[in-house]
Amino acid sequence: MSTTPTDRLRALLEPLAAEAGLDLEDVTITQAGSRRQVQIDVDADGGVDLDAIAEFSRVVSEKLDAAEDVMGSAPYVLEVGSPGAERPLREPRHWHRATGRLAKIHLVDGGEITARVLESDEDGALVEVQPVKGRGKPKERRLEYSEVARARVQVEFNRKEDEGLLDESAPVEDSDDDTDDE
Repeated sequence: MSTTPTDRLRALLEPLAAEAGLDLEDVTITQAGSRRQVQIDVDADGGVDLDAIAEFSRVVSEKLDAAEDVMGSAPYVLEVGSPGAERPLREPRHWHRATGRLAKIHLVDGGEITARVLESDEDGALVEVQPVKGRGKPKERRLEYSEVARARVQVEFNRKEDEGLLDESAPVEDSDDDTDDE
């Protein structure tokens, strides 16, 4: 059996997450004063909503309260959430979920690139490397995961390609009155 509390907790949570249709992404236990803080991050294809997080939190809380061999009798604070907008890309499923997103990628050889994830598989990802300082055109590059030291999704506030996302054939209605009641 695992020796660290985090390993024991992860072993307890993995089947619960799978049963809920979630991926257990991260588990950390830290000391916060006289209590321990248990931080659990879960995710799923298509993301997780607050209802799924709340339900998983309830199930985990019940399980932890019943399994004293994992957390012991000392008090703890439980936090369940998702990896967030700037999530790290560590597993092939993370890269798959980041398709279309911009990522900052630190390479094993010491280089660093900013690229949009176009597609991914079990061995690597096809990315569109952004030009430096906006000069030139983006270039596609195949990255094997073994070439990546670390990568993290970037938040984009002004993505120019998003401007055309509205269906231009559908009229935009801006009306405050109800014309259906006439």
